[in-house]
Amino acid sequence: MLRARRIWVTAAAVIAVVGGSPGWAQAQQPARSQVAAEQLPPGWTFTGDGAQRQLVWRSGRPVPMGDARVEFYAGDRLLGRPLAAKDGRTFRLPLEEALKAGGLKGAKAFEDLQVHAGGRRLDAAGLAAVPDGHRAPVAPPAPAPANPVDPGKPGSFRTVSGEYTLDSVKLPGMPVPVEMKAVVVAPTGATGRRPLALFLHGRHSTCYKPGSDNVSGEWPCPAGEKQIPSYRGYLRDQKLLASQGYVTVSISANGINAQDGVIEDAGAQARSSLVRQHLARWAGWAANRPSAPAIVRTAPTADLSRVLLVGHSRGGEGVNRAAMDSLYRPPADQDGYGGPVRWNIRGTVLIGPTIFGQNPVADVPSLTILPGCDGDVSDLQGELAVDGTRGISRGAALHSAVYMVGANHNYFNTEWTPGQAQAPADDDFWSDPEDRDPVCDVGTRTRLTADQQHKAGASYVAAAARLFVAGDDRVRPLLDGSGKRAPSADPARVLAHAVGGNRSAGILPDGAVTVQGAGGRLCSAVDDRPSVRCLAADAGQSPHFAGWVTEREVGRRAVAVKWSQPGTAVRVNPGRPVSLGGAKALALRVIVPPNTSGTQLDVSVTDSAGKRATLGRVRVDGLPGSARTASYWAREVRVPLSAAARAGLDLRKVRSVELTPRSRAGQAWLIDTWGWRPGTPVVRPATLPRVDLGRLTVKEGDFGTRTYRVPVRIAGQGGGTVRLYVQNPGTDTMTSRLVTVRPGEQSIDVAVAVKGDTLYDYDVWRSVFVKAVRGAVVGSYSGGVTVENDDPRPTVTVTPVADRVTEGQRLTWRATLSAPSGTELYSVLEVLPVTGGAELSTTDVDPAWLEDVSGESPLPERPLSQVEGIYLYVSIPPGQLTGDLSVRTVTDTVAEPEESVRLRVADFDEETGEPVPGPEFLGTLLDAS
Repeated sequence: MLRARRIWVTAAAVIAVVGGSPGWAQAQQPARSQVAAEQLPPGWTFTGDGAQRQLVWRSGRPVPMGDARVEFYAGDRLLGRPLAAKDGRTFRLPLEEALKAGGLKGAKAFEDLQVHAGGRRLDAAGLAAVPDGHRAPVAPPAPAPANPVDPGKPGSFRTVSGEYTLDSVKLPGMPVPVEMKAVVVAPTGATGRRPLALFLHGRHSTCYKPGSDNVSGEWPCPAGEKQIPSYRGYLRDQKLLASQGYVTVSISANGINAQDGVIEDAGAQARSSLVRQHLARWAGWAANRPSAPAIVRTAPTADLSRVLLVGHSRGGEGVNRAAMDSLYRPPADQDGYGGPVRWNIRGTVLIGPTIFGQNPVADVPSLTILPGCDGDVSDLQGELAVDGTRGISRGAALHSAVYMVGANHNYFNTEWTPGQAQAPADDDFWSDPEDRDPVCDVGTRTRLTADQQHKAGASYVAAAARLFVAGDDRVRPLLDGSGKRAPSADPARVLAHAVGGNRSAGILPDGAVTVQGAGGRLCSAVDDRPSVRCLAADAGQSPHFAGWVTEREVGRRAVAVKWSQPGTAVRVNPGRPVSLGGAKALALRVIVPPNTSGTQLDVSVTDSAGKRATLGRVRVDGLPGSARTASYWAREVRVPLSAAARAGLDLRKVRSVELTPRSRAGQAWLIDTWGWRPGTPVVRPATLPRVDLGRLTVKEGDFGTRTYRVPVRIAGQGGGTVRLYVQNPGTDTMTSRLVTVRPGEQSIDVAVAVKGDTLYDYDVWRSVFVKAVRGAVVGSYSGGVTVENDDPRPTVTVTPVADRVTEGQRLTWRATLSAPSGTELYSVLEVLPVTGGAELSTTDVDPAWLEDVSGESPLPERPLSQVEGIYLYVSIPPGQLTGDLSVRTVTDTVAEPEESVRLRVADFDEETGEPVPGPEFLGTLLDAS
């Protein structure tokens, strides 16, 4: 009779299209609260029908193609990651995916809709989220003492530049080949082989139309549009390194940016493949100079045993994966290179990086630049490129984070900077004229200009090159938390902390520790329970507590300390004594709230024999911050261990560390503490097993229960431990388990049971995630089983049950399915003007019913068809065959003629969301007098 595909929609679709607050229109069930279209946040709607229904948000202004993933939330529940339309304003998420992910049904799944990216809100409700208490002017930190050696000074070499373009390459998961294009800047007059620095830009728009503000994410670029040359945005950095004797190359990745939206790892593996494709070419050219492009022949021969990788944003995650893939080979079917490794990566620089998998390479030194005013990857998740290396491997590689006060995300790349870019560009830290940000708005004391920011970034890229590649330990104090500055980066305030390097065993709250003392507790970095989370939901953001794929993550913790008066010690006890033997100082990474100053803590240690010594007092100041910045970032402080030696403590057996507040009321969070000594050790990568997840797609089947194994591949040698998170059926919650990877094992058994049936339902995604804990690396961190529905959608007939009744009774129609469904199905009917005779009015129906279905009141009296946005719907619950739609009428004392209501089954255009006419039904109400 009717095509079910055209009229049956998910609960979410109904909420979107009815335009009112549609209630349960079944006579047997009570009304329930729904969300009226008028109550949805500005810009939200629904389009499509059936399995193609989508939740859609349209921004009031173009959202730049950025590096952070755009995410839809209902309150604090992640609904999913939408796909962006070509207009840069519209984002679409399949409704069944949102419903499954939210773990909610019907309208409740779409209350408090929000749009997030990188930890900040993009929709209108997030624009005014700056508390009044943060609007006072904020001063930058005082400048640190200058380091004796400044790596940001230009070298003695003149430079030469040029470009090369090679044949495009096909990468897994990407239908269109990706370009092999790069710009080279090299020293002239340099003798011998020179180290190579490779730059990879992040995710940005790919094409623009000259003479307009139009940009897009297409590939290849349509006729009349030009490619955005993001790869040319690091020429200043390249020239600085080239003047110091480095051969530099910056590669283009527009082809990946245009195609990574539907890839589970957001293109990290593809970016690694592209980097290694270029490195392979450089290795070949070093061995066969005549085969090289002209600019490469002009440059000195590159020394592939000394390679620095520099990645911006998603490019940062890409070069991290390239470093991993160079040490631990990825699965062949995921890799777009697959050839021999003829290079040695000495270090990486990650600029405002994404790290969705939170899987940094522990045995490759790294520097992560965290822009304090990042408006794209605004949760500063790149901090996990530092924190995530702790305890994984030998710990000899230095991993540094530098927090650059006042820097945004885009201005490290001149092609993303207004006034410098060839294509349209903008400041990613948006400014609200009605609610100025005291830290990051242009013109504040803390915000850097584009040139100041780029100059500071180039100086710290050069610092990493000098330490990691050239081995000059004199620049280490710029990166390891020693509190020195590079004058070439002035006036930028750049603060640093680090893990690894020459640090000895530490105390990590992630491990088996206990906390004693009033005001001290272990807190969870990622947890939706207020009682255990480290930061209250409305307190602000910490890069150390950046979220992952779970609402609760096991093992990521800190020590929270809160006091109302000085003097009460908080003691942190590791599971077993730690050795600080050979260390010169005890280093601590401590967070205090932004915009605070003068927090003072006495630091003491106790050995296994019970001897105790106070090492000294540290002062910790907060970073400049507002509600729109991730400023709960740990400052590194140190106290010498000389007092412990004088007291006769056995520093090889330290049993506890105590923190005693000496300032007035305050709070602090201890991230970790280590034994520190100067120097940069030689790094020798360990032999570690590599774990990669895959995704299996299966049909549900008609009967029985089948068990499928998630594809999990283990390669390499050695053993370690990883933690698996398995999505619980029908929810967004996870069950975790610690898994030991034994030498020689090739897989981990992760079973997913799939129950077959003959009921129509939506596809089901059962996801699995993995993170390294110790002695392992993780490549593809996300996988699972996708269960495809293989049953036809039931057809439906709608028939009258009581379509001619006396006032006070119910007009009722019944929808009947041809077969039961495994999911709740709905039919929507719109109210049309009656073409002949009197029409049912708002005073003829139950006021509570009218309020429920439309949010409107009966007065003033008007025909039902004139009630704005009135739609009705009927629901058939899972497993049932019928559902009734009723219009509840009331009895009055007024003599009236016959009155009618005209209903029409509503289908909806997949593009516009507008109704498409379906079958009509007429109901007649008779006067009772």
